[in-house]
This record gives sequence, C-alpha cells and structure tokens, in this order.
Amino acid sequence: MDDEETRREFGASVNMTAKQLEDWLRTDESKAAGQHKESESIGHQSGRRIVEILRKKKDDLSGDDLAHMRKVVGYVHRHLAQRPSGDVKDTTWRHSLMNWGHDPLH
Repeated sequence: MDDEETRREFGASVNMTAKQLEDWLRTDESKAAGQHKESESIGHQSGRRIVEILRKKKDDLSGDDLAHMRKVVGYVHRHLAQRPSGDVKDTTWRHSLMNWGHDPLH
C-alpha cells in the first residue's frame, strides 16, 4: 500500500473520532478487551497511538505513523471477518475492534 492508499484505507477503517476513541479507552470494557501484554492490551496501546495519529495533519505523519496505520487497517479487516453471530453490542469482539478505532455498530 502506498501512503495515499494507506491514508484512504485508514480513514475507511477507523470510524471513531479522536474524542470518541479517547473517551472509549478510559472505560473498563476497553481496558479488559484484547490480548494483554503486561498491564495494557495491545489494542489499547494501539488505540492511544491512533488518537495521536487522528490529531495530526496529513503532512505531519511519519513513516512510523503510516506503518501503524497499515497495521490498524489489517487488524480491522481480519477482525471484522471473525464477527460472531447474534447481537454484538456488548461483546469482547466489538470492544476489541473499538480499541483499534472501529465501532462495527456505526
């Protein structure tokens, strides 16, 4: 993916605003979701990074930012393909996706 495609795909994958994601990351549900590496889950760490990226101007994105954006796109696409059946409103599956900036109920 080139940089422009990365920005487009990231914009399509991350459907939460920086404020929505920041507020979500403060919840107990957010902190409990995902695979934990030490005290914080990988998705929760990623969410904090996504908030930083969302607040940057396009021209201020670094190579590391773009690499993380590609990682986010890949995660969201893979995780969406694993959608469980039934109501997903209060599921760890949804909470994990939200940590990565994507609310499947939007």
